[in-house]
Amino acid sequence: MSDDTESVLVLGATGTQGGAVARGLLAAGFLVSALVRDPSSQRAQALAAEGAALHQGDMLDARSLSEPFSEADAVYAITTPFESGTGEEERQGEAIISAAQDTGLEWLLLASVASAGDASVPHFTSKWHVERQLAATDIPWTVIAPSYFYENVLGSTGLIREGVLPMAVPADKPLAQVALANLGQLVAQVLVQRDEHLGMRVEVAGDAPTPAQMASAFGARYEGVPIETISNPDMHAMYEFLSDAGYAVDPAAVRARYPAVPWIDYDVWARTFTL
Repeated sequence: MSDDTESVLVLGATGTQGGAVARGLLAAGFLVSALVRDPSSQRAQALAAEGAALHQGDMLDARSLSEPFSEADAVYAITTPFESGTGEEERQGEAIISAAQDTGLEWLLLASVASAGDASVPHFTSKWHVERQLAATDIPWTVIAPSYFYENVLGSTGLIREGVLPMAVPADKPLAQVALANLGQLVAQVLVQRDEHLGMRVEVAGDAPTPAQMASAFGARYEGVPIETISNPDMHAMYEFLSDAGYAVDPAAVRARYPAVPWIDYDVWARTFTL
């Protein structure tokens, strides 16, 4: 571990991405604290049991961020549009940036998404706006931009158990993605290489199987989902993008750049689940 970055505050630590990053940092020996709205929640208490210190706060309230920001060497910040929309995500970003400026934060690692500036997807665009706002400040920053998560497919566990994997991406279209555990391990690697990553945007993928290969990894068959049946405008736009241009990130290049991460292939990951 770097002598300069020892304590890391994780925002959104009770969510899937934040929880994976918090656990990856704890495993790497960092002092981890987690910003949570409800310290008594089951997920918050699970993090505390694993060694994370809990701070109660609200990502829309810069004042509630001041104390935990001032106690951390670095902050890993996740914003989200999935509760109240993209406008609220941008307001979260504004509060985070304001708190970082007010406290003189030494390093802000902002979670975004791969290809954020290249796709007409609402939650890509809101994350890109937060990125651009951060880049215009004097805050030391790094953007971590994962692609699709392996774990996204687990929302279809019941259907996979029945032998079908439905996907709104063509059967033969490679889909860059990453295991949540590998994302946490990569963030730990970034944190020990501060100088190499300041002002850098890191797009993350560990593999790029096609949906047909994803289905096969579970012993299931691929079933195409017509994009026009997706009623959520954000998800509709995302799957249109994934079915067309898709993420520009190259998993082989990412693996070569971060060889210390124990990258797991999609098919190997799929075999770890008992559906």
